[in-house]
Amino acid sequence: MITRDGAKEVAITTLTFGAAGFACAWAALNISAWFWIGAVPTLLLWGFVLSFFRDPPRTIPDAPGLMVSPADGKVTEIARLEDGWPGIDEPVLKISIFLSVFNVHVNRAPCDGAVLGTLYERGEFLDVRHPESGMRNERNSITIDPDADYGPIIVRQIAGLVARRIVCHIDKGDRVTRGARFGMIKFGSRTDLIVPASSGLEPAVKLGDTVRGGATILMRPGA
Repeated sequence: MITRDGAKEVAITTLTFGAAGFACAWAALNISAWFWIGAVPTLLLWGFVLSFFRDPPRTIPDAPGLMVSPADGKVTEIARLEDGWPGIDEPVLKISIFLSVFNVHVNRAPCDGAVLGTLYERGEFLDVRHPESGMRNERNSITIDPDADYGPIIVRQIAGLVARRIVCHIDKGDRVTRGARFGMIKFGSRTDLIVPASSGLEPAVKLGDTVRGGATILMRPGA
């Protein structure tokens, strides 16, 4: 399954590489068999684009009070920030997920709730593993009021060194359901989940863990 947000890129790539592959095949049959070699990188690049925009189905956990991962990737930061966060005037817990170009890049809602607003900010395109990338890179913050009484949470999409386009299909007044697709970041990026420390939620993952959007439990109520 291919995400709708990649339809344009997949169509252009298929036409371009299809023409290149046809040219290589014609040359191999009519000029020299060595031209078959040219078909190999063409097929590999086409396969990479299809893989990048894949959107596999996911089984969404249904236990109450959970936060599922908003993205596929690797957990690169778990932090408590005592100074809070814009829009959350108390200490927060932040979990950051790094998405390589080989991960699924579809973003999913971590919980059921109402969208209170979105904030898109232009910026730079530093490698998202850079310590200042979260505040300097192009980014989009989505504030959600969860149905569970946790106070507002924030999902933040951050563009990276390769990623140059953030896609978000939800806005203020919309409702989201846990695991529902809401957008993507194209070609490598980072996604953050920020929740109030007073929510009682605790990380269900550790640094270095690999997570799957919509399927991996990222946070759960503490004991």
